[in-house]
Amino acid sequence: MSSASAYPSFVGDPASAVIDARRQWAADLLREAESRVARLHPGVRVTTGQVVEGAVLALLATTEEAGLLVLGSRGLGAVAGFLVGSVALAVVARTERPVVLVRAGGHAEDEHLPDATGTGATSTPYRDVVLGLDVEDPGDAVIEFAFEAARCRAAGLRVIHGWNPGLTDLLRPWKDKFPDVEVTAQAVVGGAGRHLVHASRDAALVVVGRKRRHAPVGSRIGPVTDAVLQHASAPVAVVPHA
Repeated sequence: MSSASAYPSFVGDPASAVIDARRQWAADLLREAESRVARLHPGVRVTTGQVVEGAVLALLATTEEAGLLVLGSRGLGAVAGFLVGSVALAVVARTERPVVLVRAGGHAEDEHLPDATGTGATSTPYRDVVLGLDVEDPGDAVIEFAFEAARCRAAGLRVIHGWNPGLTDLLRPWKDKFPDVEVTAQAVVGGAGRHLVHASRDAALVVVGRKRRHAPVGSRIGPVTDAVLQHASAPVAVVPHA
């Protein structure tokens, strides 16, 4: 027997077979996700797509025609918050559209107040939307996003900011535009990120801004937004602004 016959022969390219298997797995995953969303939200039109380019470039290309991008993130628990990967951070830093990050393992009832028995439910009112506001450079897009998020949920809006006597004037036109949104303001001292992370434990959504600016190497998120992304226990919306 020759030495060559001692080894099994392979038909086709093993590497190609692995790639085909991965593509099939991804296609099955997309079908499962589409079916689940359609079942939970029958009034929503759902489409799916599979791409071959890198995740960051594919997501950035998608946002060019989208009003909002939602990304999932691994969760560290209700208190510890998110574990945001490099893909999510890169997309948040570079996109021109708002991005909402939702922690894996979260449930719809987490955004609502508990019922009379202390149990989570989706039939109770929403918790507040929390807005982290930089009063020196507030960004109209950030404020409007927060007010609209509160209005859609029939929720209150809690504004966390550094001390500034001009806050009332800053918010007045937005209160006039959204008269049904009840607004409370909380002035804080010290790092805003820490206060926002604490507030996220009792929030339906935390809204923060990201200044559109480009560093010498890539784009930056900013220390406050980065702290919120890494440690908040509620979904976080990052809204770019001029």
